[in-house]
Amino acid sequence: MNLPNKLTVLRIFLIPVFMVVLLAPLNWGSITTGGTVVPWTQVVGAIIFAVASITDFADGQIARRQHLVTNFGKFADPLADKMLVMTAFIILVSLGKVPAWVAAIIVCRELAVTGLRLIVVENDGEVIAAAMPGKIKTMTQMLSIIFLFLNDVFFAAVNIPIGEILLYICLFFTVYSGIDYFVNSRSVFADSFEK
Repeated sequence: MNLPNKLTVLRIFLIPVFMVVLLAPLNWGSITTGGTVVPWTQVVGAIIFAVASITDFADGQIARRQHLVTNFGKFADPLADKMLVMTAFIILVSLGKVPAWVAAIIVCRELAVTGLRLIVVENDGEVIAAAMPGKIKTMTQMLSIIFLFLNDVFFAAVNIPIGEILLYICLFFTVYSGIDYFVNSRSVFADSFEK
Protein backbone atom coordinates (compact mmCIF):
# COMPACT_ATOMS: atom_id res chain seq x y z
CA MET A 1 0.00 0.00 0.00
CA ASN A 2 1.52 3.29 -1.12
CA LEU A 3 1.43 6.62 0.78
CA PRO A 4 -1.65 8.09 -0.97
CA ASN A 5 -3.63 4.95 -0.18
CA LYS A 6 -2.44 5.06 3.45
CA LEU A 7 -3.69 8.64 3.68
CA THR A 8 -7.06 7.53 2.29
CA VAL A 9 -7.28 4.76 4.90
CA LEU A 10 -6.29 7.26 7.62
CA ARG A 11 -9.16 9.49 6.52
CA ILE A 12 -11.57 6.58 6.93
CA PHE A 13 -10.24 5.88 10.43
CA LEU A 14 -10.68 9.55 11.41
CA ILE A 15 -14.44 9.31 10.78
CA PRO A 16 -15.31 7.44 14.01
CA VAL A 17 -13.01 9.77 15.99
CA PHE A 18 -14.85 12.72 14.46
CA MET A 19 -18.20 11.16 15.39
CA VAL A 20 -17.22 10.46 19.00
CA VAL A 21 -15.95 14.01 19.55
CA LEU A 22 -19.16 15.56 18.20
CA LEU A 23 -21.78 13.06 19.39
CA ALA A 24 -20.52 11.75 22.74
CA PRO A 25 -21.86 13.66 25.76
CA LEU A 26 -18.65 15.63 26.23
CA ASN A 27 -18.73 19.01 27.92
CA TRP A 28 -15.49 20.85 27.23
CA GLY A 29 -17.10 24.27 27.51
CA SER A 30 -17.22 26.81 24.72
CA ILE A 31 -15.47 29.84 23.31
CA THR A 32 -17.09 33.17 22.53
CA THR A 33 -15.77 35.47 19.82
CA GLY A 34 -17.59 38.58 18.70
CA GLY A 35 -20.76 37.35 20.39
CA THR A 36 -20.59 34.00 18.59
CA VAL A 37 -20.52 30.95 20.85
CA VAL A 38 -18.82 27.78 19.65
CA PRO A 39 -18.62 24.62 21.82
CA TRP A 40 -15.09 23.23 22.04
CA THR A 41 -16.37 19.88 20.75
CA GLN A 42 -17.30 21.62 17.49
CA VAL A 43 -13.90 23.33 17.31
CA VAL A 44 -12.12 19.99 17.79
CA GLY A 45 -14.53 18.31 15.36
CA ALA A 46 -13.80 21.02 12.77
CA ILE A 47 -10.04 20.49 13.26
CA ILE A 48 -10.39 16.71 12.81
CA PHE A 49 -12.52 17.28 9.72
CA ALA A 50 -9.96 19.78 8.36
CA VAL A 51 -7.09 17.30 8.91
CA ALA A 52 -9.10 14.58 7.13
CA SER A 53 -9.82 17.03 4.28
CA ILE A 54 -6.12 17.88 3.98
CA THR A 55 -5.33 14.16 3.61
CA ASP A 56 -7.80 14.13 0.70
CA PHE A 57 -5.92 16.94 -1.04
CA ALA A 58 -2.50 15.47 -0.16
CA ASP A 59 -3.19 11.91 -1.33
CA GLY A 60 -4.34 13.10 -4.75
CA GLN A 61 -1.36 15.43 -5.20
CA ILE A 62 1.16 12.76 -4.14
CA ALA A 63 -0.47 10.08 -6.28
CA ARG A 64 -0.36 12.22 -9.42
CA ARG A 65 3.10 13.70 -8.82
CA GLN A 66 4.75 10.36 -8.03
CA HIS A 67 2.67 8.34 -10.53
CA LEU A 68 1.11 6.27 -7.74
CA VAL A 69 -2.46 6.37 -9.07
CA THR A 70 -4.11 3.00 -8.46
CA ASN A 71 -7.60 1.64 -9.01
CA PHE A 72 -7.87 1.24 -5.23
CA GLY A 73 -7.08 4.94 -4.83
CA LYS A 74 -9.48 6.01 -7.58
CA PHE A 75 -12.25 4.04 -5.88
CA ALA A 76 -11.40 4.40 -2.15
CA ASP A 77 -10.50 8.11 -2.25
CA PRO A 78 -13.94 9.35 -3.37
CA LEU A 79 -15.60 6.73 -1.14
CA ALA A 80 -13.70 8.03 1.90
CA ASP A 81 -14.74 11.58 0.95
CA LYS A 82 -18.37 10.55 0.73
CA MET A 83 -18.29 8.74 4.08
CA LEU A 84 -16.68 11.73 5.78
CA VAL A 85 -18.95 14.33 4.18
CA MET A 86 -22.18 12.36 4.72
CA THR A 87 -21.28 11.81 8.39
CA ALA A 88 -20.58 15.53 8.82
CA PHE A 89 -23.83 16.61 7.15
CA ILE A 90 -25.92 14.19 9.21
CA ILE A 91 -24.31 15.58 12.39
CA LEU A 92 -24.90 19.16 11.19
CA VAL A 93 -28.59 18.33 10.63
CA SER A 94 -28.81 16.93 14.18
CA LEU A 95 -27.27 20.19 15.46
CA GLY A 96 -29.80 22.25 13.49
CA LYS A 97 -27.12 23.85 11.31
CA VAL A 98 -28.14 22.35 7.94
CA PRO A 99 -31.69 21.86 6.61
CA ALA A 100 -32.56 18.18 6.33
CA TRP A 101 -33.62 18.56 2.68
CA VAL A 102 -30.17 19.86 1.72
CA ALA A 103 -28.46 16.95 3.47
CA ALA A 104 -30.92 14.51 1.86
CA ILE A 105 -30.06 15.76 -1.64
CA ILE A 106 -26.34 15.54 -0.90
CA VAL A 107 -26.58 12.01 0.56
CA CYS A 108 -28.79 10.77 -2.31
CA ARG A 109 -26.37 12.17 -4.90
CA GLU A 110 -23.37 10.59 -3.17
CA LEU A 111 -25.09 7.18 -3.02
CA ALA A 112 -26.24 7.44 -6.65
CA VAL A 113 -22.76 8.31 -7.92
CA THR A 114 -21.20 5.53 -5.82
CA GLY A 115 -23.68 3.08 -7.37
CA LEU A 116 -22.87 4.43 -10.83
CA ARG A 117 -19.15 3.92 -10.22
CA LEU A 118 -19.81 0.28 -9.28
CA ILE A 119 -21.90 -0.31 -12.44
CA VAL A 120 -19.20 1.23 -14.64
CA VAL A 121 -16.48 -0.87 -13.00
CA GLU A 122 -18.55 -4.02 -13.47
CA ASN A 123 -19.28 -3.27 -17.16
CA ASP A 124 -16.06 -1.60 -18.32
CA GLY A 125 -13.51 -2.50 -15.66
CA GLU A 126 -12.72 1.23 -15.41
CA VAL A 127 -13.07 3.41 -12.33
CA ILE A 128 -14.57 6.83 -13.01
CA ALA A 129 -12.05 9.44 -11.86
CA ALA A 130 -13.37 12.64 -10.30
CA ALA A 131 -14.05 15.39 -12.87
CA MET A 132 -13.61 19.12 -12.17
CA PRO A 133 -17.26 19.75 -11.09
CA GLY A 134 -16.90 16.88 -8.61
CA LYS A 135 -13.68 18.36 -7.27
CA ILE A 136 -15.32 21.76 -6.82
CA LYS A 137 -18.21 20.02 -5.08
CA THR A 138 -15.83 18.28 -2.69
CA MET A 139 -13.89 21.47 -1.90
CA THR A 140 -17.00 23.58 -1.25
CA GLN A 141 -18.60 20.82 0.83
CA MET A 142 -15.54 20.52 3.03
CA LEU A 143 -15.16 24.29 3.50
CA SER A 144 -18.87 24.75 4.26
CA ILE A 145 -18.76 21.98 6.87
CA ILE A 146 -15.75 23.54 8.65
CA PHE A 147 -17.34 27.02 8.73
CA LEU A 148 -20.71 25.63 9.87
CA PHE A 149 -19.09 23.76 12.77
CA LEU A 150 -17.24 26.95 13.75
CA ASN A 151 -20.47 29.01 13.54
CA ASP A 152 -18.72 31.36 11.10
CA VAL A 153 -16.74 32.63 14.08
CA PHE A 154 -14.13 34.27 11.85
CA PHE A 155 -16.78 36.27 10.00
CA ALA A 156 -19.07 37.10 12.94
CA ALA A 157 -17.83 40.70 13.10
CA VAL A 158 -18.88 41.42 9.51
CA ASN A 159 -22.03 39.30 9.80
CA ILE A 160 -21.39 37.25 6.64
CA PRO A 161 -22.74 33.68 6.84
CA ILE A 162 -19.86 32.13 4.87
CA GLY A 163 -20.76 28.59 5.95
CA GLU A 164 -24.32 28.97 4.71
CA ILE A 165 -23.23 30.60 1.44
CA LEU A 166 -20.74 27.77 0.81
CA LEU A 167 -23.43 25.23 1.72
CA TYR A 168 -25.66 26.36 -1.15
CA ILE A 169 -22.73 26.65 -3.56
CA CYS A 170 -21.80 23.06 -2.70
CA LEU A 171 -25.45 22.01 -3.11
CA PHE A 172 -25.40 23.42 -6.66
CA PHE A 173 -22.17 21.59 -7.53
CA THR A 174 -23.43 18.43 -5.82
CA VAL A 175 -26.43 18.31 -8.16
CA TYR A 176 -24.53 19.55 -11.22
CA SER A 177 -21.64 17.09 -10.85
CA GLY A 178 -24.06 14.23 -10.18
CA ILE A 179 -25.91 14.96 -13.41
CA ASP A 180 -22.56 15.31 -15.20
CA TYR A 181 -21.44 11.84 -14.04
CA PHE A 182 -24.68 10.24 -15.24
CA VAL A 183 -24.69 12.07 -18.59
CA ASN A 184 -21.08 11.07 -19.26
CA SER A 185 -21.86 7.45 -18.34
CA ARG A 186 -25.11 7.16 -20.30
CA SER A 187 -23.61 4.53 -22.61
CA VAL A 188 -23.56 2.11 -19.65
CA PHE A 189 -27.33 2.44 -19.31
CA ALA A 190 -27.86 2.24 -23.08
CA ASP A 191 -25.94 -1.07 -23.12
CA SER A 192 -28.04 -2.35 -20.20
CA PHE A 193 -31.33 -1.58 -21.96
CA GLU A 194 -30.19 -3.38 -25.11
CA LYS A 195 -29.42 -6.63 -23.22
